[in-house]
Amino acid sequence: MASHPPSACCTRGFKHEGIASGEIKKIGDILRLDVGRANDPVDTYISHPSNTANSSTKADKAVVIFTDILGLHDNIKFIADNFASRGYLVVVPDLFGGKPLTMNEIASGVNTRDWLKDHTPDVVDPIAAATIKYVRETLGIKRVGAAGYCFGAKYVTRFLKEGGGLDVGYVAHPSFVVAEELLAIKGPYAISAAQTDSVFPSNLRHDTEELLTKVGLPWQITLFSGVEHGFSVRGDLSNKAVRFAKEQAFVQAVTWFREHL
Repeated sequence: MASHPPSACCTRGFKHEGIASGEIKKIGDILRLDVGRANDPVDTYISHPSNTANSSTKADKAVVIFTDILGLHDNIKFIADNFASRGYLVVVPDLFGGKPLTMNEIASGVNTRDWLKDHTPDVVDPIAAATIKYVRETLGIKRVGAAGYCFGAKYVTRFLKEGGGLDVGYVAHPSFVVAEELLAIKGPYAISAAQTDSVFPSNLRHDTEELLTKVGLPWQITLFSGVEHGFSVRGDLSNKAVRFAKEQAFVQAVTWFREHL
């Protein structure tokens, strides 16, 4: 096991302020196993780099974001827009069929483990695969990286394998990743980790270092002090240390993609 399943720390967080600048599109013909029907397009948030949005210039690199359990909430859209401002086309699929967890549900004490039973790899893999196919074939992007946050880290890892369609991976406070998935990666892989994280504690972090060393590809783990699981997406930005860690985790991701994508 490279990281544990999501736990209580995955269900805490703060809503960030701002205005998203991307757009929602429906993409893909996906066999949605959770609802039992095919040809069900997925809502997808797309953010264009500013130098291509209103010109004939075409982005040549893309970042797919696989989200935490809150799905297409504003915080993740702001992250997508920030990647786009660095020159990447950014595509963020709704992994949960319009039924993510919400802050209100979390506050009311919803059973996260019951919710997760409806969002296993059998359900999520087709969405991830269709998104990557859309980016490569429909949009014609040749180099595709992915960023995964908490729940989404598993799908960055799974699709960085041979034939998975990803070239580079970055994950923050990962959940659900197993050793076999990590050992199968075929591209550079970076992690932003929190000092306090019951899902990705120090022993699993050290195990992950050993696994990545065994893989033999470029890897990086950056540990941020004074923060908890989820800090890079849902951290309390009124806390100076959390804000700094969130900003630096994003710098890590952008620098990683700039070097390897």
